[in-house]
Amino acid sequence: MNYPGRVIKKGEKDADIVRAVQRQLNLKGLGPLEVDGEFGPLTESVVKEFQSQHVDAYGIPLVFDGLVGSVTWSVLFGSDTPEPGTEKLRSVLLEKAVSVAESQLGILEEPPGSNRGVMVEQYQSRAGISPGDPWCAAFVYWCFAEAAGAAGLSNPLPRTGSCMYHWDHAKGHRIVKQRATNDPSLLMPGHIFIINHGNYRGHTGIVTSVKNGYIQTIEGNSNTGGSREGLGVVSLSRKIVSINQGFIDYSR
Repeated sequence: MNYPGRVIKKGEKDADIVRAVQRQLNLKGLGPLEVDGEFGPLTESVVKEFQSQHVDAYGIPLVFDGLVGSVTWSVLFGSDTPEPGTEKLRSVLLEKAVSVAESQLGILEEPPGSNRGVMVEQYQSRAGISPGDPWCAAFVYWCFAEAAGAAGLSNPLPRTGSCMYHWDHAKGHRIVKQRATNDPSLLMPGHIFIINHGNYRGHTGIVTSVKNGYIQTIEGNSNTGGSREGLGVVSLSRKIVSINQGFIDYSR
């Protein structure tokens, strides 16, 4: 059964979906639950029990909150297919932005920890910031500027090295955290994610794929631990729910 595009939880009105969840929990040896289509306290408790015993596709324990989101759904039903949004028709700009970002994988600061280097300073200069400044947003701006130029388009991103300024002044379609978490099919390669760290600080990168409640990303000024002050351009996996500000879609 395909993920319905929203978090299934206590009080869910679609009885067919609830029955499917209850049947699957019974098949997993939990319960037994009466397959009555009512997501009440007992079904919620059994969902939590299932979550406490399982890990996701990346070996990370499920959060046992009694909510059947896209990650729990994929483990419960054995789904290992891309979210619907992954296969949507992507715009030329987004396609090229992902390709440009992929070409930069492995770029490192010179020297490490300096926020400087030949390519790093190109990213910073294009975004209008100084050598030595944090550069994750500048990297995203540079990728889209290169992609727009190759496509004969103007770059729709605001020229900035600030993640939160980008979010506040984005001309693209913004998808807030709650909508993205509830319906991962809204996301697709080429979208830009924004993480808010408070005090107008943040981190950003470009989505390259969407699958089972996760996004694969390419990020500048990061590292394998997902730091906002890392040393290079890396590819990472992040839970959609961890993107606490949201996503920006420049395909429209």
